[in-house]
Amino acid sequence: MNAAYLHTAYLHTMDPFAIQFTESFGIRWYGLAYLAGFGSGYLITAWLLTKPRMLLPSKLLSDFVFAVAVGCIVGGRLGYCVFYRPELLWDFRDTIPFWGALAVNEGGMASHGGVIGMTIACVYFGWRHRISILHLGDLVIYGSTLGIFCGRVANFINGELVGRVCEGKCWFPVKFPQDILTWPAYEPGKLTQLSDVVSQIGISKEKWLQLLGQGDGRAIDVALQRLIHEVQNGNEAVQLGLAKVLVERYPSQLYAAFLEGGIIFLILFWLWRKPLRPGIISSLFLILYPIGRVLSEQFRQPDLHIGFQALGLTRGQWLSVAMVLLSLMLFVFVARRKAERLGGWASE
Repeated sequence: MNAAYLHTAYLHTMDPFAIQFTESFGIRWYGLAYLAGFGSGYLITAWLLTKPRMLLPSKLLSDFVFAVAVGCIVGGRLGYCVFYRPELLWDFRDTIPFWGALAVNEGGMASHGGVIGMTIACVYFGWRHRISILHLGDLVIYGSTLGIFCGRVANFINGELVGRVCEGKCWFPVKFPQDILTWPAYEPGKLTQLSDVVSQIGISKEKWLQLLGQGDGRAIDVALQRLIHEVQNGNEAVQLGLAKVLVERYPSQLYAAFLEGGIIFLILFWLWRKPLRPGIISSLFLILYPIGRVLSEQFRQPDLHIGFQALGLTRGQWLSVAMVLLSLMLFVFVARRKAERLGGWASE
């Protein structure tokens, strides 16, 4: 992979495909992130089930992980539609997949929705097999936190959910070529800055200005996609040309990977070394995750079609505030509840 730099900023050149078969089909890093989350969740839970005071029978582990995975994916997608893009719920089309909510190839998953989906999966599985729902929630947490970590790293690789503009004020500033895809809708005046670099893909300056004047959205989008493709495939002339016009941003996805996933995993793993009341671990996750989310979103660019909301917070931050308040009530309930202490990976 070739990298281009302007001053101290890194120009993002990563390809979202781990393995690519055709122009639009292949194995993506984002899909592998989900696989890593579910796989690590399975392995860690299998290890925990070898310890005493665990209620989930080993023979039900595969069914449990499958139920949680379905809940995570369905909840994550529906959560995105409800919280961020409700118009997708009534977007019916003549082509596959026929419904906007099912068009996962266009992107869009919400971690708050994923948490809700996994919670519903635990409730259903616990009810069906007569296992403590709170205990099942505890077992889910380690795979969830590692999945969040991997997912945020995949967000960085994809060049999505980019950080706010920092202009040299942060460690490891990054310039994301994907920024140019938002220019036609939100910053059309910036498109003229590409007049020189488009010559590297066979479009003259005059032709480019003509396309802009005509408002030929399709041709402009094709050209922008081509520029990003050239960056990811090592075209140094395009890399240097784009580096001159892109702004420096926080690598907020990497901050989020640690604040929302990695650090929380380490805290909760250490805490459950001793037996705890069912629900303590899961309720702590439901408190710590939104706190990490509020902190990480201080560096993340809000969704452009939504922007900042009340008190200068993003929608994700407000959802996290609500999540913290509800989770505090859950924590008080499980902490006061008289129940046998379960788990404890370091105890016999």
